[in-house]
Amino acid sequence: MKKIIGIGNALTDMLVNLSSDDVLHKYNIARGSMSLVDSKLQSEVSKAVAGRPYSLSLGGSADNTIRAMAQLGSSVGFIGKVGRDTTGDFFEQALENLGIKPVIFRGENRSGKCVSLISPDGERTMLTHLGAALELKAEEISADIFAGYDCLYIEGYLVQDHTLIESVIRTAKRAGLKVAIDLASFNVVEENLEFLQRLVGNFVDIVFANEDEARVFSGEEEPINALQYISELCELAVVKIGMKGAIIKQGEQVVHVGIMKAAKRVDTTGAGDFYAAGFLYGLTEGLDLRQCGTIGAVTAGKVIEVVGTTLADEAWDDIRKYINRVKTEKYLF
Repeated sequence: MKKIIGIGNALTDMLVNLSSDDVLHKYNIARGSMSLVDSKLQSEVSKAVAGRPYSLSLGGSADNTIRAMAQLGSSVGFIGKVGRDTTGDFFEQALENLGIKPVIFRGENRSGKCVSLISPDGERTMLTHLGAALELKAEEISADIFAGYDCLYIEGYLVQDHTLIESVIRTAKRAGLKVAIDLASFNVVEENLEFLQRLVGNFVDIVFANEDEARVFSGEEEPINALQYISELCELAVVKIGMKGAIIKQGEQVVHVGIMKAAKRVDTTGAGDFYAAGFLYGLTEGLDLRQCGTIGAVTAGKVIEVVGTTLADEAWDDIRKYINRVKTEKYLF
């Protein structure tokens, strides 16, 4: 597996640092969740947090993963839809600047935006208005898009459009690609459980999930039991268990990999996306499961040290040094 193309919601992120969780309580927003909202609610919440420190960056779960992989040196592409506006122009040009092959369609609505509310402890809660991203249709995704790629990486948020995601996966599988999916958010899994279970069982090769997502998906309280359940449906299962690291299963092999302790836990936005990036990069390099998990832990550990998902060049240099150590010394933790 050498070349990976991702598909997901093409979004611009507005990252807001909260002084407390009061705004979550006021609008009855589940802490740590990702909710699709209309532009009115998104605007109301944005006004409620006006004056708090914020930043803007490229966003979208799959895009975060693909951008991180590009920084690591992987050959990658990205499929998404934006508006016919300057935000959409910026999004597409930014992909090209990073060496990512863009497959960007243009919709009639404005480009999508995600307001990411960051609690004082770094937990993030996302309110997403998809805008033009919601207009991506199955018939736009033709088999020739997948030519030259070995794997399709999907963000779990897309499963809310059952027709789109199943059609895209079927097209990718017919083109000979493996399929990897990140389950994205516990509430998304809960709302699409039966469909997701069938999708994974029939089409998916690699599954990434955190502890909450794995529990909802499997119905198992213990992470190791949830891992076993998922692994029976696909080739490779990864369950991230917070500060305890991650457990990984492929065939009969089960490994546990710890975390890389962050210098400062500022914002968990993108941690799962960057973990997937590091893990998939390891697979493209032919590394073993423990090495892949270690690189995933390194990339995730670095991104939570900053607000958002844009790392400075120095941070990427540090990550590459860690990766070189993993390749030569095999394991760091």
